[in-house]
Amino acid sequence: MTAQERRLAAERAERRAATLKRLEKSSGKLATNAIARMDDQLGWYRRMPPEHRSWIGLVAQAGIAAFTEWYRHPDAPQAISTDVFGTAPRELTRAITLRQTVELIRTTIEVMEEAIEEVAAPGDEADMRESVLVYAREIAFATAQVYAQAAEARGAWDARLEALVVNSLLSGDADEGVLSRAAALGWGQPSQVRVVMGSAPDGDSELVVEAIRRAARYAKLHVLTGVLGKRLVVVVGGDKEPVHAARALIGQFAPGPVVVGPTVPDLLSATRSAHAAAAGLRACAAWPDAPRPVLADDLLPERALAGDQAARRQLVEEIYTPLDEAGSALLETLSVYLEQASSLEGAARMLFVHPNTVRYRLRRVTDVTGYAPSDVRSAFTLRIALALGRLTAAGEQS
Repeated sequence: MTAQERRLAAERAERRAATLKRLEKSSGKLATNAIARMDDQLGWYRRMPPEHRSWIGLVAQAGIAAFTEWYRHPDAPQAISTDVFGTAPRELTRAITLRQTVELIRTTIEVMEEAIEEVAAPGDEADMRESVLVYAREIAFATAQVYAQAAEARGAWDARLEALVVNSLLSGDADEGVLSRAAALGWGQPSQVRVVMGSAPDGDSELVVEAIRRAARYAKLHVLTGVLGKRLVVVVGGDKEPVHAARALIGQFAPGPVVVGPTVPDLLSATRSAHAAAAGLRACAAWPDAPRPVLADDLLPERALAGDQAARRQLVEEIYTPLDEAGSALLETLSVYLEQASSLEGAARMLFVHPNTVRYRLRRVTDVTGYAPSDVRSAFTLRIALALGRLTAAGEQS
């Protein structure tokens, strides 16, 4: 280094030292001016409670103090996010939005820029202005990092809370606490709720859950979801028809059956829908050609054969008992018709009646149960219901 270069370097160091002293003396005034300008220009700041305004004041003071220290050692690595936001990290991210944080930082930087002529030592104005610009860039990155970390923490907490809610519904432990936790997750009060269940795809479960949420937002559905073991469970709320609602989400499930539980009126009742969906998923192997998605109620015969007591009761209560109460003719006619391979003429000969009489009684069976004996799938369901009903009746008599 030549003598002239040494002289210039010494002059710069002297000017920088003078600027640093003036900056240290002015830091309190700069913070006060920044807060006064926020109060004058930022309506949201004026409307905040005093406690929140004090947090913001602390952040403004910490920002100016961090700039002073950074200006003192420009080449040293500085943890700006810790220096500035460490004063009130959680309170800040909860009290104000990212947009508002950007506005308060912009206001503080503007106050610092306007004070350069007053604070900088003569001849050091350009160097200080450049330093403010570099610092503004660094503080912007630090702001993004703080809010990104807060969002990640909230997302991880929400995912755990959501999985807890879903697991409570599946295990039958749902109570009023589940409602409050679901409300914290943004669950509204849809009038129709059902549980959709299938196999979870391979890969990151967080990505699967986020894909379900995106699909639900697009379909305007309320959802609570979680990956529990190998199963993907989605609690769906909305007034859409069950199968239509499930189809809006089905692309996020792994290949294989997807079962839709019965519709219930509220979240606490979703336990019943979840149990039916889980039983249907276990029994779906007995019906390889089942549609995708399939209603749990359409799997009643398979569920009954697999040992699902709720399905057995439902078949007896919704099919056998109404037919029995409608008169012995319907039960007898249906039984004979099924035994005669769904032949009207064969059933009429066995019953010694006209085929039109058999036809009329079968229409009555459809009216009473909702299942048409002439349909192969319905006939299978009716046959299982008759067998279970007779077993139940025999058990009661013994």
